[in-house]
Amino acid sequence: MDRGGKGFGEWTDQATEQMLYNLIEKKQKFDKAKALHLYALWGAMFASFFFLYYLTKFVLGPYSYSFAAMFSIFVSDSIHLFMALFLVVLFGAAKILYEKKEKKEKEYHALRCEVIDRSKDLWKEEAWKKRHHVYDKMKKEWDINLFHGSK
Repeated sequence: MDRGGKGFGEWTDQATEQMLYNLIEKKQKFDKAKALHLYALWGAMFASFFFLYYLTKFVLGPYSYSFAAMFSIFVSDSIHLFMALFLVVLFGAAKILYEKKEKKEKEYHALRCEVIDRSKDLWKEEAWKKRHHVYDKMKKEWDINLFHGSK
């Protein structure tokens, strides 16, 4: 994991620093899952668009005089069925990736809220006055907001 910079050593103790690095790791996993879901979803959308365009151009248009003819042409070429199955699989993968993304987001936000809730225990006495340095660094370098608990 890229810890960026020299760490939080001057503003935190070792346990707090480890907790912050766990939070960064969860955030990176969430961001990766979010990107993967987005790629799968856009891939499924573009593939659907091109498949529908192909069907309109080569099946629906030329054989629009009869539903039976359109259906017959569609099922007579196995590539049509494979393409339709591929789209179903692609949308299924996007759904599974969405669920994984949601799970990782819940884990990330739960740990982030725990850090926020326990901040009085994590930064004691003099460190309490310098915790904003850690909060600023987390926001600037990893886009993790520790100033308040809402998303």
